[in-house]
Amino acid sequence: MLTVKEVAAIPLFSTLPSAELERLSRTSADIQLAAGEFAVPEGGVGALFVVLAGKIEVVKTFDGIERRLGWRLPGTILGEVPITLGTPFPGGYRAAEPSRVMRMEVQHYYAIAAVSKEVAQKVNALALERLGGLQALTAEPQKPRVTLKGPRWDAACSDLRRFLARNQISFDWITPDAPEAAALLDASQRAAADGPLARLADGTIIESPDLRDLANRLGLQTTPRSAEYDVAIVGGGPAGLAAAVYGTSEGLSTIVVEWEAPGGQAGTSSRIENYLSFPSGISGDELSSRALQRARRLGAEILVTRAVAGLDPGKHEVLLDGDEVIRARSLILATGVSWRRLAIEGLDRLIGKGVFYGAARSEANTIHGQDIHLVGAGNSAGQAALHLASHAQKVTLVVRGRNLADSMSHYLIEQLRLKSNIDVLHGAEIQSVHGEANLSAIDILDKASGEVHRHDCGGLFIFIGADAETEWLPADIARNERDYVLTGDDVTKAGRWSYPRDPYLLGTSAPGVFACGDVRLSPVKRVASAVGEGSMEIVFVHQYLAHGSAD
Repeated sequence: MLTVKEVAAIPLFSTLPSAELERLSRTSADIQLAAGEFAVPEGGVGALFVVLAGKIEVVKTFDGIERRLGWRLPGTILGEVPITLGTPFPGGYRAAEPSRVMRMEVQHYYAIAAVSKEVAQKVNALALERLGGLQALTAEPQKPRVTLKGPRWDAACSDLRRFLARNQISFDWITPDAPEAAALLDASQRAAADGPLARLADGTIIESPDLRDLANRLGLQTTPRSAEYDVAIVGGGPAGLAAAVYGTSEGLSTIVVEWEAPGGQAGTSSRIENYLSFPSGISGDELSSRALQRARRLGAEILVTRAVAGLDPGKHEVLLDGDEVIRARSLILATGVSWRRLAIEGLDRLIGKGVFYGAARSEANTIHGQDIHLVGAGNSAGQAALHLASHAQKVTLVVRGRNLADSMSHYLIEQLRLKSNIDVLHGAEIQSVHGEANLSAIDILDKASGEVHRHDCGGLFIFIGADAETEWLPADIARNERDYVLTGDDVTKAGRWSYPRDPYLLGTSAPGVFACGDVRLSPVKRVASAVGEGSMEIVFVHQYLAHGSAD
C-alpha cells in the first residue's frame, strides 16, 4: 500500500498539500509487475501512472512489428497523453524488470488538477512533448512489408492480397503494366516471371509465392511449438479467438489452427454496426485484429496456412496437412461456416477474376470506378454494399424477394436508401455470367416480367447464406442433416449420449470435444453470440479437465 511519504517523493506531487497527498495514497493503486508484464497495453483505458521502482519500456506496434520507443524510470509518469486528450494509450508500457507503479484513475487526477494548477500544467506540457514525438514517428515513411506484382484479375494474386490484408501485413500491389513494375525486378527476373511476384522488405524476391512459405518469411506461426496443449481450437473466427483469449487468460496452454487468417467470415465484414461497445461500428478485420493481438499477448499460439485433415475425438488429436499432429487434453470446434455457392454455369472459373464470395476489404482496390453487383439481402450484403459504394461508380443489390425488411436490419436499409450510387433490384436473379479472362457482364432476370437484361459488371459479390462444412469430422461427432454440430440437449435428443453425466451445454457427443459459434446448431448466428459462446466454452473445458472424461 502506498504511503504519504512515497507519494510526496514523486516530483509531480511534491508541492501538494498534505491532505491531497493523503488522498492520493488512499485512492491510487499500488501495482507490482513481473518482468514482461504490462502496466497498460497499447489501446488501454486512460489513467495516470507513476513509476516507483524498476524500469518500464514503451512499445508500440507498427505494421505488426513491435518497436521500443523509450523507457520510463522511477519518478517519471506515463499516461499524460490519454489523460489529457481522453484517448486510449497510443503505446504499451511493459516492465523490463520487476517493477512497481502507482496508478491514478482519471477522476482522481482531475480532482488533484482542480486544486493544483501546477500539476495540471506539468502534465499538459509533458503531453504536448510526447505528442510531438508521436507525430514525428507517424510522419516517418512506412515501407510496406511486401510489394506484390500481379495482374488485376489473376486468382493467385487475389489470394495473396486477401491473405496479406487479413493477416494485417502491409503491402503495395502493382499491376504488370504499371510504370513502377519495371523497377521491381531486373531484366532476367522479368523474363522468367510468369505468376505473381512478391518482394519483401529485405529485398528478397519470391516468384509465385506459396502462402505457407510467405507466412514463415513474414514471421507468422505455421507449426506448433509444444508437444501437447490444454486446449486446441480449430477455427480462428470470433468464437475461436474468444475461446483463445479466455483460455490463455485462465492459465490454459492454448493453440488455434486457422487455414487462411484469424477472423473467420466475420473478418471479411466491411462494417459491424451493432456490436457492443463500438458506437461508431467496427470493421470485421479490425475486430479480429484486436482479438488476435489480445490472444497472442496472453500467450496463445495461432497457426495460419494449416488445414485440418482429420480429428481423433478419443485421443483429442488434430491431424494437420503434412501428417503433423496436435495433441491436447480438450478440443474446441469453431470452424464457422462457408459461403453458399451460386449455381450458375461458368461462375466458378471466374472466382477471383471478378467474382467473389463475401467482400474482403482488399478487393475494394479492384473495383474503383466500376459498376458492380451484389447478390443477397442480408446484413452482410448491406454492409458490403455501403463499403464498396465508396469505391465503385455504382452498386446494384440484386434481391430475389420483394422486401429487404424481411432479412436486413432497419438501420442498414435506411443507410442504403441514402446512398445515391446504390440501387436495389427487387424480384431479380442472376441468370448467367460473361467474360473470358475476367468477368465483364451478367444477365439479370426480372421475375415479374420474365425479361432478361444484360448489364456491364466490373465485380460480382455473392452473399446468399452460408453452410457448415463439417464432412471431415468423424462419425463420433453428431451432426444434423445440414451438418451443423449438435451440442448439449440436442445431443441427448438425438440419442447420441450414453455417459453418466449430462452433456455440457456446448459439449458435443464426444466427451472433451466442444463446439461454439456458427458451426454449432443454433438459431442465432451473430458475432456477439459467437464471442459469448467462445468465452463460455472455457468454463466447460475447465469442468471437463477437473472431473475427467464423462463421469
